Amino acid sequence: MASNAQQLQERLQYKFSDQTLLTLALSHRSCGSKNNERLEFLGDAVLGVTVSNFLFQRFPEAREGDLSRNRSQIVRAESLAKVARSLDLGPELLLGQGEMKSGGHRRDSILGDTIEALIGAIYLDGGMAAAERSVVNWFGELLNAVTLDTPVKDPKTGLQEWLQARGKPLPEYEVVKIQGEDHSRLFTISCKIADVESISEATASSRRKAEQLVAEQLLKQLEVQKNGE
Repeated sequence: MASNAQQLQERLQYKFSDQTLLTLALSHRSCGSKNNERLEFLGDAVLGVTVSNFLFQRFPEAREGDLSRNRSQIVRAESLAKVARSLDLGPELLLGQGEMKSGGHRRDSILGDTIEALIGAIYLDGGMAAAERSVVNWFGELLNAVTLDTPVKDPKTGLQEWLQARGKPLPEYEVVKIQGEDHSRLFTISCKIADVESISEATASSRRKAEQLVAEQLLKQLEVQKNGE
């Protein structure tokens, strides 16, 4: 870690009893077999439950679809990366030489995965209550900004509606590559649209995450093209 571990934990507003969990949570798979992928898996589940419970309690009259859409907005890759940057996690990431040279400490997917891994690590270190407090602290701005008056869409839905509004064909998602063992797989997904000269790829620890990432990338490309016309 580039900074003092104590300073990092002050920013996280959590002190680890087991410091090895903190180190593991910051260790990207490019470092070797001792990496944060299993913690990421655990943290993803804890984050989903915590955000779901927050929304359930805050909006007692909301329908399931509204709750799901708002949850997707909060836990999407872009939001996770935003939280990671607010905690200045980039310099703390433990990366292999290749990822360091390619600027992995700035990549949204790596930053977001690290946030999930930290949530998983806190869950193991201090229990569910500690993990929930961390999520509410770190995601407070995003959680407090949620309103049922403003429709929100996950990237896949947003891309589909963008294309439908313009009479374009729906996107086609395809698994390009699956890497790693069963417990630590990486999915590379491509997304293309017939009659539109746009194609993109993204890699994540689950097919769902990769599809959301690639849809978000492609939607941004289309918006830039539209604004440039």
